[in-house]
Amino acid sequence: MTALEKTPRIWGLLAQYEDPHAIYKACEKVRDEGYEAWDSCTPFPVHGLDKAMGLKPSRLPWIVLCVGLTGSTFMLWFQTFAMGNLYPMIVGGKPLFSLPAFVPVWYEITVLSSCVTAFLSNWILSGLPAPHHPAFNSKAFERVTDDKFFIMIESQDPKFDLEKTRALLQSTGATTIEELAS
Repeated sequence: MTALEKTPRIWGLLAQYEDPHAIYKACEKVRDEGYEAWDSCTPFPVHGLDKAMGLKPSRLPWIVLCVGLTGSTFMLWFQTFAMGNLYPMIVGGKPLFSLPAFVPVWYEITVLSSCVTAFLSNWILSGLPAPHHPAFNSKAFERVTDDKFFIMIESQDPKFDLEKTRALLQSTGATTIEELAS
């Protein structure tokens, strides 16, 4: 094995911040510099951070709406078809198409299909499960679930230059900057 193969490839840079205001301002600066392959990690939701990062609105609500409406339509059609064609039975003098009798199952299938879609789509759109990420090797990153805020800029970003990116993160007020190995 050569010395070149022993050297770990740099995945990116990890910058640590002390409070929500600092990471908000840092995200605005990184966004304004034109970086694309980067993310922020916080111990709790920071209001407006998605706008500071320049993120587009999520597709998740539209996916949930489409699947929920599809599930709802399918269940109403299925109950109508089953009661009217497959197993026509008049119960208590009610007509074969009795909307009030269909509502409980119709409603529950709509909610169930929407909830399952929201859960699974959120995982898929977020790239989960992620059993390993280069940031997990950082001792400092362990505090992301406690009281520290982080920005990670990937080396795959077209604008990434190790020294320029490090200088940018230092200018944003990062308390520590660490190289992440892949």
